[in-house]
Amino acid sequence: MVYTNEKPLLAVISQGCAANFGDGEKIARIFANDYRIIFGMPKETAGSNVAEKPAAFVLNVCTVKGNAGALKLLREAMSTAPEASLFITGCAPKDFREEVAKITDKAVFTSLKELLQQGKEIPVSPFRGPYPLSSKAASGYWQGGDDKTNPKELFASDCRAPHGARNDAPLRESSLVGIVNIEEGCLDACAYCSTRLVKGRLHSYPAADIVQQVKSLVADGCVEIQLTGQDCGCYGFDTGTNLAELVEQILAEVPGNYKMRLGMGNPRHMLRYTDALLKCFEDERVYKFIHLPVQSGSEAILKTMNRKHSAQDYVDLAEAFCSRFPLFTLSTDFIVGFPGETERDFQDTLDILGKTRPTVCNITRFVARPNTPAFNMQGAVPDSIKHERSAALAEAFQKIATENNARWVGTTETVVVEKPGYRKGSYIARNAAYRPVAITSETPLIPGERFTVTITSAEPFALIGRKQ
Repeated sequence: MVYTNEKPLLAVISQGCAANFGDGEKIARIFANDYRIIFGMPKETAGSNVAEKPAAFVLNVCTVKGNAGALKLLREAMSTAPEASLFITGCAPKDFREEVAKITDKAVFTSLKELLQQGKEIPVSPFRGPYPLSSKAASGYWQGGDDKTNPKELFASDCRAPHGARNDAPLRESSLVGIVNIEEGCLDACAYCSTRLVKGRLHSYPAADIVQQVKSLVADGCVEIQLTGQDCGCYGFDTGTNLAELVEQILAEVPGNYKMRLGMGNPRHMLRYTDALLKCFEDERVYKFIHLPVQSGSEAILKTMNRKHSAQDYVDLAEAFCSRFPLFTLSTDFIVGFPGETERDFQDTLDILGKTRPTVCNITRFVARPNTPAFNMQGAVPDSIKHERSAALAEAFQKIATENNARWVGTTETVVVEKPGYRKGSYIARNAAYRPVAITSETPLIPGERFTVTITSAEPFALIGRKQ
């Protein structure tokens, strides 16, 4: 590949959760001084019908629902720029690495931790080599570093720039959204989860550093702050604090016209400080949105999953938030077809869906991940049954979501423009409960712009609004 005097192009592409996207932004900042960074696949530019080919890709993958999506991304990158260097990070367990090796021998597995280490033989630049990885990295479930890796050092990459990278301009997927990783890892050992094997035990980042980052992001023009991690619900349990105390500190020390969205939290952890967390949501700067993954309505299946919470725990939390804030957005997750799931178990899931009535719901058909306890469990549910159950659950959910969204019809809301819609002249905005509001405008709207809309109709996944 031939390069001009211009800096080479590095494409950083993230998949999955907000925490992964936050890590992708950190990786981009590491190399911002030496390379031109783009997020996502290259696109055609004005005056050219051909997209520039990156010199390298960093594929920050997600395999929580299986390897297919990450492998598809790899093939797309190889097809887009066959000569480009390939670096893979994120949730990349051993079985995924083995599948990648069958496709190409060019891919180099690295990690945010590894990229941040200094004074070691590491791939400090995607365009230098060779790229030796330690025996730990080669062995499978590992993300670089070692058991003594300082979590504060990882968090500091959002506040300073290693390897000479600059901090004089926004380098984020969205200039208006600041993703703040508040912790890494979790305190659970769910039978189906491979992410914990990659991310490890809970490491909470210092509250003072988080507050400082939020201050910097708000000062830089962010109108939305996303607090994220593998499980925000247990934030601070290793340092003597919790998520509610962190949010209270941010609200007290960071003034401004912004809103915070809290990341996913497992129910059993949030039960420890529910009252304090509810109080946080009284502040208009906190989106009336919470993500509580229940995974199943069956107590027997939750026990087999090793979830450590009961179905009633989730119901109690859902009712606490939705009764306190009538138009609150409840989000949850379900896995259907887990080993041993009977028709009665599935009916329990349908029942809890109807009882708690979430407005956002992620439905996943169970996929057995190698090296997890669920991989060898007896009682596998046939794929045909998984598809039937996921379809039935999706149908029931969409009916509930439509009814929930219909409650907004006729209300007048202040919204913030997030991005252009798929149709010409359409835009997506967010209201106070983090509901997407689709609007049309004959004049261009600017992301970050605030205005008043009247909600005129509702669909399962969005509200329809008319600009005042």
